Amino acid sequence: MNKDPTRLPALDPLKGFDAAARHLSFTRAAEELFLTQSAISRQIQTLEEQLGVKLFRREARRLSLTPEGEVLRRAVSETLARLAEVCAGLKASQRRPRVNVSAAVGIASLWLVPRLAAFQEMEPDVDVRLSADNRMVDLAREDIDLALRYIHPDAAPPGACLLFEEVVFPVAAPKLAARLPAVLRPTDLARITLLAFDNGHKAPWFSWDPWLAGLGLAHARPKAVLEFNQYDQLIRAAEDGRGIALGRGPLVARLIAEKKLRPLGKSRQRVATRAYFLVRAAKAARPEVAHFAEWLLTEAKKTQREAGE
Repeated sequence: MNKDPTRLPALDPLKGFDAAARHLSFTRAAEELFLTQSAISRQIQTLEEQLGVKLFRREARRLSLTPEGEVLRRAVSETLARLAEVCAGLKASQRRPRVNVSAAVGIASLWLVPRLAAFQEMEPDVDVRLSADNRMVDLAREDIDLALRYIHPDAAPPGACLLFEEVVFPVAAPKLAARLPAVLRPTDLARITLLAFDNGHKAPWFSWDPWLAGLGLAHARPKAVLEFNQYDQLIRAAEDGRGIALGRGPLVARLIAEKKLRPLGKSRQRVATRAYFLVRAAKAARPEVAHFAEWLLTEAKKTQREAGE
C-alpha cells in the first residue's frame, strides 16, 4: 500500500471508479472501458486501499456508493470532464491553422488590431496570435511567423517588405483643432497642452522642439506637457481632446479618415531614418502565413491612400 498521503491516485483506477460509480455496476464499467470485470474490481480495491476508505457497498445483486464514494464520485466526474474539455481544446487548436505575429505596441494597437476583424471575416478558419512588444523579438526562438518592425531601412533583413514610410505632423481632436488659429502665436501656445512621447530611446523626430522652432515659438511655453512612454496612449489622449500630438502618418491615417483627429497645418516631416517593414521568419512557409502577409501588404496600400501618399 502507498503510505504517502500527498500522492494522487493513478488515472486508470480513477477512470474505472468513475465508470463503476455512474453505472453502479462493475460489469457495465468494464464493458465501457474495454476491460474485464476483475480488472475493474482490482482497480477499485487498489483505490480503496490507497485512500483508506470503502467506496462501494457490495450487496447481493446490488452495488451502491458509500458517503465517501459519493464525495469522490463528484470530484472525479468534474475533474475528468474538465480534462476531456481541455484535451479536446488542445487538439482543436492544433488542427486549426494559426499565424503568430509580433508587432510594436503602437502599430499593433493603432494600425493592426482595428483591421483584424476584416481578416477574420475573410479567413474565419485561421487563428491569429498577436504578441505586442516593443523589443526586437527573435522570430525563430519565440515561434513568430511574421513581424511588423519599425526600423532604419538599412537594417531591414533580406526579404523584408516595406509597408509604409514614416511621416510626422501635428494632430488634434477636431473640436480642439477648430479653436486654434492657422498660425500659432506665443499666446496661443500658452493655452495648449502638448502631448509628448518619450520611451527612453532617442527619437528627435518625435520631439516638439524642432516643430516649435519652425513655427517661431522656440522660446514660448505651452500650458502644460503630458508625457507618455506608449504611443497608443498618447494618441488616445489626443482623441479625447487632452492636447495636441505629433501624429505618425500611417498610424493616425484611419483616425483622420474617421474624423477623430485632424491635422494641424499642412507641414509634414518625412523621417528618412525609420520605416515600417514586414519581416517573415525563414520557416514560415505555410499557406495561412502567406495569406496573412498578402493581406497585410494590401492593408498597407490602403493606409498609403488614406494618408494621401
